Amino acid sequence: MREYLLTLCVTAAVTYLLTGPVRKFAILAGAMPEIRARDVHREPTPRLGGIAMFGGLCAGLLVAAHLSNLKHVFELSNEPRALLSGAGLIWLLGVLDDKWGVDALVKLGGQMIAAGVMVLQGLTILWIPVPGVGTVSLTPMQGTLLTVALVVITINAVNFVDGLDGLASGMVCIAAAAFFLYAYRMWFGHGLEAAAPATLFAAILMGMCLGFLPHNMHPARIFMGDSGSMLIGLVLAAGAISVTGQVDPDALKLWAGSERAAVHTMVPVYIPLLLPLTVIAVPVADLLLAVVRRTWKGQSPFAADRGHLHHRLLEIGHSHSRAVLIMYFWSALIAFGAVAYSVNSASVWILLLVVVLSAVGLVLLLMPRFTPRAPRWAEQFVPPRYRRRAVPATAVEQPQAAVEGGPQREPVPAGLHGATAIGDRSRFTHRGKIGSNH
Repeated sequence: MREYLLTLCVTAAVTYLLTGPVRKFAILAGAMPEIRARDVHREPTPRLGGIAMFGGLCAGLLVAAHLSNLKHVFELSNEPRALLSGAGLIWLLGVLDDKWGVDALVKLGGQMIAAGVMVLQGLTILWIPVPGVGTVSLTPMQGTLLTVALVVITINAVNFVDGLDGLASGMVCIAAAAFFLYAYRMWFGHGLEAAAPATLFAAILMGMCLGFLPHNMHPARIFMGDSGSMLIGLVLAAGAISVTGQVDPDALKLWAGSERAAVHTMVPVYIPLLLPLTVIAVPVADLLLAVVRRTWKGQSPFAADRGHLHHRLLEIGHSHSRAVLIMYFWSALIAFGAVAYSVNSASVWILLLVVVLSAVGLVLLLMPRFTPRAPRWAEQFVPPRYRRRAVPATAVEQPQAAVEGGPQREPVPAGLHGATAIGDRSRFTHRGKIGSNH
């Protein structure tokens, strides 16, 4: 576990440190497209954040290759090199799209080529464990088609959900955390070495997202762009393909009793077509709804609009941050619920907990204008918008000085409250402006 944590921290640190220089480079390079009708932000914001995320990916793989307990992943498997090759292609395609714009069909072709490169280097689905049947071996053509389809679906699902500050990176980070727990359990809990690459991919993916999130939270200083959204989508898909298409259920029967019992034990997150869909169920649902909505209107499935789930949350009255947190909540509920169900599918408490949390989520959706307030002892740890109304300095400090016998302060000129009387300027300044270089 320490090696994975070290890899995660190095990836996050490199991504975080590179994002600042990348932002300046994006501004100089003119990678700041004009505001579009479907955009939520109101000021031009630099893109190309995927450059920093790709640097974090390379740093994480480089560090892991020199750790004693992780270097065997590179010696016994070609999957890390396959991931790096596919990630390099999809990242380059995303950089070109962020700077000059690329046609949707060209991007789709590039995504298929990147997936094909990974397949040629061995990162592919070899078999599918089907409940009640057992292991179904795939022909090379079937495995290639299924792998490419899975990669393309995951990439576009993440790309479609990248519409609010911090939304895509946070949701993928949650999915990667749930996937890491699943893969780590298979690797160290059951001794399946074929799950080691997927565990490493999930740890690196968490580091990429965590390192980029501080720069991307509302109000965002930089966007990841397609160079980042397609990159993290490909890494997530690569981990899912690695752990589900490479691990043989014959090895699972050593602890499950039989091959059929092993397959049933890992349902629902062991089937390759279901695993990534449960881990990122919200982005995939948004993708499917977008395709149906656009084709129903006679438009292209790749035509942009303001009908995504996060747009609808804003329309019914939720604030930007609240809409992001709601999407986080549902992603975490589905992802970690699926992983918990895979550990013990016979537990009734897991099902009851999921039902209760789902009810809580529905209540939050029905109260878009409700603003929670933190208790006074916790106000210094939460953002200003969750604090109680501040009392003006002149109404508190002057009477206190009179009682203590000390000199009374002169009245603070109008318009300077919060800038001189109170250190916390964010209580009296329009939120979102402080710390923003826009």
